[in-house]
Amino acid sequence: MFCLNIVTSISLKEGVFPLTHTNSQIEKYLERIGFHGSLDGSAKSLADLQECHLHTVPYENLDILAGRALSLDPQDLYQKIVIRQRGGYCFETNALFGWLLRELGYTVTDLVARFWRDETNVPPKRRHHVLKVEAEGAHYLCDVGVGGIVPRRPISFIEGLVQQQGDENYRLERDPYDGWVLCEQKHKAWQRIYSFTEEPQLPKDYLFASFWCEKAPDSVFNKSPIVAIRTPEGRHTLADKEFRIFSATDVKTYTPQTDEAYKEALLTYFGIRLS
Repeated sequence: MFCLNIVTSISLKEGVFPLTHTNSQIEKYLERIGFHGSLDGSAKSLADLQECHLHTVPYENLDILAGRALSLDPQDLYQKIVIRQRGGYCFETNALFGWLLRELGYTVTDLVARFWRDETNVPPKRRHHVLKVEAEGAHYLCDVGVGGIVPRRPISFIEGLVQQQGDENYRLERDPYDGWVLCEQKHKAWQRIYSFTEEPQLPKDYLFASFWCEKAPDSVFNKSPIVAIRTPEGRHTLADKEFRIFSATDVKTYTPQTDEAYKEALLTYFGIRLS
């Protein structure tokens, strides 16, 4: 049972992700991400929601590879992620997570980011969807839409503050051109993950970027499977046909030899059931 305290008459501002809901829909979403905590609008609840989401909803591009056109309509995202228990990439998962947070009473601003990690040249600006969320009078960066290692819990909007999460360290820097820059510490050096400004985005602003990721010859999303999920021990990933199971001490690999074994591994490691 969930301890729900949801006002069903919450009004959504024009231009954000609208989705008529019932308490049952919210309850199913919380059940999907395994959240059983308090819904008091606090920063702790926000952090718990984000961590639960990252541990249950995989990052994946399997619909793109199957030639299925993605929909960013909240109704379709709810059906895909909550009802069919699939995952998605940032334009899907952060859109729906942002909707959930709004319905729970948080103030959410949708932003767009330039993703720097693993890039040798300046990357496109509108490739990544992130969220700015207000809780208890403070602002936080929230993100459940990255396949690699990123903060499990929200990052405070405080310039230069080192924010430790387990054995990972993050901080936000300011750049005169790129705005806020989320950085991670690797081998005692700080490296960029992504950068963003605080210009609010509308749902339609993500359509072009998502279409580019689906169809562009230069996009990495239409080449081979990219699947990942965080776990309490580490994370699970899929690169092409190789499953990698990361723990705190080692990594194990597994390459299925049949289609059935491949589908079984998707279900076992990511909770994805392909039709």
